[in-house]
Amino acid sequence: METRAFFFPHQLAVFVPSEPLERTSAISVYQEGTDLDYAPMKHATRILLAGRHKLITDGLRALFEGEADFRVVGQVSDAPATIESIGWLKPDVVVLDLILQALDSLTVIGQIRKHAPATRIIALSMSTDESYVSQALASGASGYVLKSGDFAELARAVREVLGGRQYLSPPLDDRTIRDLQRKAGGELFEKFATLTSRERQVLHLAVQGRTSSQIAARLGISPRTAEAHRANIYRKLQVQSNADLIALALRRGLITRGL
Repeated sequence: METRAFFFPHQLAVFVPSEPLERTSAISVYQEGTDLDYAPMKHATRILLAGRHKLITDGLRALFEGEADFRVVGQVSDAPATIESIGWLKPDVVVLDLILQALDSLTVIGQIRKHAPATRIIALSMSTDESYVSQALASGASGYVLKSGDFAELARAVREVLGGRQYLSPPLDDRTIRDLQRKAGGELFEKFATLTSRERQVLHLAVQGRTSSQIAARLGISPRTAEAHRANIYRKLQVQSNADLIALALRRGLITRGL
């Protein structure tokens, strides 16, 4: 390839190709539930975005990458991809939409803490229910940001948790939540904690209005087994019907209408 030489002060020679060099793009890996970007980065906070709604995570990605000290290293849309990705992406912060996988999102927080104890977790939610906030914090979240806030607040939350501090969106009150944790210990969520992994799967489908036959087909179990799991869920959560179950989940902010 023909080159041209340009001379600057101090006799520094710079050779510039007459034809543009081919640029190698950053390596990206795409798989179901993920959108991972391995572009090299230095001196920037590594952020993993986890959420079911790509429109939201795409928007957050664009906003974060408008900040010089942030770099989004991946986007994931389900719980397994979140846990798997932190192993090789090693993010400094996970911004986790608590609608990631309905009722399992609080469990995901605990799993992230187990697999990547140095990674900070910021929960995004619409719920201001103090018992839900306290459970998210007890599970290992360092911050809790309401979706009604703006990006400036989320960016501030990231910087706060990186500094080893806890961040709660106004009007959440840190002292009230700590008192609630001490007094109640998250009684409702202790009930949810008694559910087995299979019961959580059944619960996730039940609050979507699925029948026992539909749940059985989805999970590869018999309708009778699905019905037994449903009965155990009702007993453990002390509800009488699927309508009660959905109302409980809505009241506590574990699911939202229209999902």
